[in-house]
Amino acid sequence: MINSRRLLNTFLELVQINSETGNEETIQPILKKKFIDLGLKVVEDNASKREWLGANNLICTLPSSKGKEHVSKIYFTSHMDTVVPGINVKPILKEDGYVYSNGTTVLGADDKAGIAALLEMIQTINEQQLPHGQIQFIITVGEEAGLKGAKELDQNLIDAEFGYAVDASQAVGTTVVGAPTQMIINTTIYGKTAHASKPNQGISAIHIAAKAINKMHLGQIDQDTTANIGKFYGGSATNIVADKVILEGEARSHNDKSLEYQVNHMKETFETTAKELGGKANVEISKSYPGFRRNDSETVTQYAIKSAKILGLSGKTVIAGGGSDGSIINTYHIPTVILGVGYEHIHTTSERIPVAALNQLTNQLIKIVELVAK
Repeated sequence: MINSRRLLNTFLELVQINSETGNEETIQPILKKKFIDLGLKVVEDNASKREWLGANNLICTLPSSKGKEHVSKIYFTSHMDTVVPGINVKPILKEDGYVYSNGTTVLGADDKAGIAALLEMIQTINEQQLPHGQIQFIITVGEEAGLKGAKELDQNLIDAEFGYAVDASQAVGTTVVGAPTQMIINTTIYGKTAHASKPNQGISAIHIAAKAINKMHLGQIDQDTTANIGKFYGGSATNIVADKVILEGEARSHNDKSLEYQVNHMKETFETTAKELGGKANVEISKSYPGFRRNDSETVTQYAIKSAKILGLSGKTVIAGGGSDGSIINTYHIPTVILGVGYEHIHTTSERIPVAALNQLTNQLIKIVELVAK
């Protein structure tokens, strides 16, 4: 039996610790101490050497119980950072059984619900002396900034045959077995400055960008592919023809050929439109994270499905539209799927999570450990 009250209190404690992406330096030592106090060996990597990360990732190892040294080594991962606005979170438990923020910030259940469940799982294992193989807990920074923390993980510190990212905005009992590749398309458009009273002497970079976007295929491109321009900024004053604007966009897809076509389409549209109107477009393309696909028949997926069904949960598998740290760790040849956590309306001030989901998730994590140890 898990301690539901302790689990809820841990979650409420964690969400009240400021940890917006890039500013994880407050919560990281608190989490480190919690894992050490539970008897785990905790190692930090050097992720904080990157200027955009506020702390190091934590790799916490729970040795196998006696007689279970032969059991498959597994890992679980959750991230400690949150999106903005995430400072001074005030959680509220309402009569409907959900925990909310007060509406001025996100709640941070993404992904502190995952961390709280992992901590309660360890406490339950220790208190009830449940048999288990070696388990690692990888608690990352910078997930919300394009999985940057996971990209800085020292692979030599990971000792697991397969594992689970506890970080999907799906109902508990649902397993994400696939995610798309995301490409970032950052474009700088150059025109020619002039006073707004003599526009014919200038070339408006804003005009070029608008024309290009108007020609561009964006939104839902096909069943596998989406594209978006998310940021557009530049110019200096209303009385000056803007000679430079910057646009930040993305394309993501489960189909590599479709993704390549869409990225090329966006790049060529910017470049050709700028040239036609007398300007220039500098397009920079980079991969934010790779896609992955795991089969339902794989060992890692089977344990997730079986654990869910034993607990009376759906056990269904789905394909997600976004990435997670599991997307990165899959590239390390460690099969990984993502477990539904049960939080809702993430990345908004309406974010919430039912207390029941915290309990269900923790029970599923324990059940996975029990199944692996059989």
